[in-house]
This record gives sequence, C-alpha cells and structure tokens, in this order.
Amino acid sequence: MTRPATFSVEAASAGLRLDEFLAGRLAELSRMRIASMVARGGCAVNGAQAHAGLRLRAGDVVEVEARGGAPNSMTPEAAPLDIVHEDEHLLVVVKPAGVLVHPTLGVKSGTLANALAYHLNRESIDEGAAPINHTPAPGVAPPFVRPGLVHRLDRDTSGLLAVARTQAALSRLSQHFQRRLVEKRYVAVVSGLLGEDRLTLVAPIGRDEGASPPWGVLPGGKPAETRLRVLERSARRTLVELEPVTGRTNQLRIHCAHAGHPVVGDRLYGGEPHARLCLHAARLSFRHPATNVWVEFVSEAPAELLSALA
Repeated sequence: MTRPATFSVEAASAGLRLDEFLAGRLAELSRMRIASMVARGGCAVNGAQAHAGLRLRAGDVVEVEARGGAPNSMTPEAAPLDIVHEDEHLLVVVKPAGVLVHPTLGVKSGTLANALAYHLNRESIDEGAAPINHTPAPGVAPPFVRPGLVHRLDRDTSGLLAVARTQAALSRLSQHFQRRLVEKRYVAVVSGLLGEDRLTLVAPIGRDEGASPPWGVLPGGKPAETRLRVLERSARRTLVELEPVTGRTNQLRIHCAHAGHPVVGDRLYGGEPHARLCLHAARLSFRHPATNVWVEFVSEAPAELLSALA
C-alpha cells in the first residue's frame, strides 16, 4: 500500500473478524503481514485502535495505516503486458523471454505477476482512472483482484500463459490442467537435423540434488512423454513443434537434450550459444472456465528465435 486505506463495512461483511475482513480487502498482503500490522496498532475501527479478533458491524469504518514492505508477487508494478485475450473471467498473455513469472528469493520485483497485479487493479491504484467494469459504492474500496496463475513458464521461455481473474475461474482452470484437459504446443529450434518427421520422446525425469542441473533423466524419475513434429529444417538445425503429454520440470528441454538435439540457447542442457533460449509456448487451448466453450490462442514465434535457423 502506498497511502492509508479506509473501508466501510457492508452488511454482507457484518460479523467477520477484523483480520478476516482485511484479508479480503488487502489480498496483496499475506495473513502474517496483516496480523503483524494489526498487532502493532496499525489499524483502527471507528477511530479506535482495534485487535485482530474484533467482530465488525455493518457501518463500521476501518482505517489501515500506510505501510511499505518488501515487494512480493502481489505488489502491483506498472509494466507493459502483451495481452492476447481478456474478459471478466480470465486473461491470456504472452510472457517475454527473460521475465520471471513470480518473484524469487533473489528477484523481488519486475515479474509477470507484479505487472498483472497492477493491470487487474489499476482503476483503484491510479487516482482519477475511469472504472473498468463497475463503480464501488461510496466509501467502499474495491477488492484487490489477485491474478491466478494456473501454470508457469521458465524464465527464459517465452509464450502464452492463462491467468484467472476470479477464484471460480482459477479453480476450474486448475482442475483442467491437473486432468490434462488443456492442449499446449511449443515451437523450438534444436541442434542437428532430425531424420524422422515425428518422434515420441519417453524418458523418466527426476531430481538429483548433487547434480548440475538437478533435474534430468533419471531411472527412478517420474514418467514423462513429449511428442515432437518437425516443422522446418535448415543446414544444421531443425524447427520443431513440441507437445508435452506430461508436465515435468524442464521436460521439453531435458527430452530434447536426451535425444541428442538440445534446444539452441539452452545453457543448462548443452544447447548451442544463442541470444536467447529458442523455446516458445505458441498455442494454448482449453475450455473456457465460465462458458465451457473450447477456445484456442496462438502466439507467433519471435523473430530472434527463428533467426537461430539461419
């Protein structure tokens, strides 16, 4: 938060504990941070300092102090987004190569999640901005919209990501991903020339803490399968389409390297040097979480990826 926040308790929230009420209004803060803020006197109800377990009544006015804090995945940051589709239930965006999906221990900001948190809440963040879908009741701050990321891409992989705008959409999409009802296709430039136009790569993937990189093909790993289709051949490299039948960590990169054709630019798994990792999530298809209609989204492979064929 960048300034004090004031909330009016509506009838539907009467009876909630103060910490429960704040968790629903300040979703960019963890429960632990909310509890700490209340404990140190950073919250007042009707002008009096309040404790976390206070039961609220309709018409109460809750004031929260302005407090900064370490950036996290829900810290809004204004940054450009390549939005392929947006409706009231979900977004589909193209993540650039080199951008993390979530903050890590070493990187606290500049991630896709930070940019999404700003985009989904910009009407309440930007003073004077025109409302997008609705106008909150007077004195009631609009709830923080938490971007629901149901799947991820490696930092160096570019391409399509689906983002839920509501809890219902997040639950439905998560179920679809877990049940493998989602179709994903990647394009990649790999080293060498493949003799066959289609291949099925099957090799178990596991983690060895003593290895570098730790993820790789291991006899005791989990079953993993990738389908490969050749799209184009150049003098010494091949443009391929990859379908991850399973979803193991670094699966596509590991399977290509294991087959003797590492992805160009893949420093972890022996790929030839290039300006970027030549792997792009190009197609994403699933049933819309609200309408159940099958939808498909496409993103063309970036020019810097295709340049690796030359």
